[in-house]
Amino acid sequence: MALSDPGGKLASPLTIIERKGTNRDFKAIADIIESNQVQRIIVGLPRSMKGKVGRQGEKVYDFVTKLRDYTQVTVEFRDERLTTVLANRQIKAVGMKKSRGKIRDDAVAAALILQSYLDESQGC
Repeated sequence: MALSDPGGKLASPLTIIERKGTNRDFKAIADIIESNQVQRIIVGLPRSMKGKVGRQGEKVYDFVTKLRDYTQVTVEFRDERLTTVLANRQIKAVGMKKSRGKIRDDAVAAALILQSYLDESQGC
């Protein structure tokens, strides 16, 4: 997960939510929404390099459909192709060690997806 600054200009990695079951996952997301006054959720949608949505993308669609029923916050999709590759490159470039801690490649990838959305929204 990643969050933007209050002005919606800069995305930063936040945390990883380890899957523990749909209701517990939604509760964890709802807690983050409430504590950070989140107004919009941007979800990375996995696609093939040809742009097609496969099995994992279908799972994401299903999860988001249920999430939309659980929260009043707007949920939007963003293409997430190559974000994990880019995240790993950034982690390596800054010398950050990959760990199983709070910030790792998935959280950095989430920040890249969110930053792409913010940049597009700002007309950058």
